[in-house]
Amino acid sequence: MSYRVVDSTTVESAPDRPCELRRLTDAAGLEQMAVNRFRAEPGEQIPLKYHSHEQQEEAFFVLSGTLFVETPEETFEVDEGCLFAVSPGNPQRAHNPENADDPVEVLAIGAPKVSGDATAYDP
Repeated sequence: MSYRVVDSTTVESAPDRPCELRRLTDAAGLEQMAVNRFRAEPGEQIPLKYHSHEQQEEAFFVLSGTLFVETPEETFEVDEGCLFAVSPGNPQRAHNPENADDPVEVLAIGAPKVSGDATAYDP
């Protein structure tokens, strides 16, 4: 068996992202899922683009603030302590709107862990 404790503040933030992203997957030694911690200031979005995943399910747990998730049908407001789940094939764009008062912090989990799975969505 293997156990690890990861202090997300010690994981370096990924460069060239629209908001702060700390990739926790490798630090935790995870192979079957992706785990990321995001901090988005007002006006910042979490993904690089409005997108969907072919295979991966995603879950966003809001640690602080309010996360807004745009979908083709509506924009969801996800409050602190709540979870937003996305099934494969469903487009979404998570963000913190420009008129927000505070940053939003989110723990994002995706499974299975796949790379190159995201497809851009143009509404």
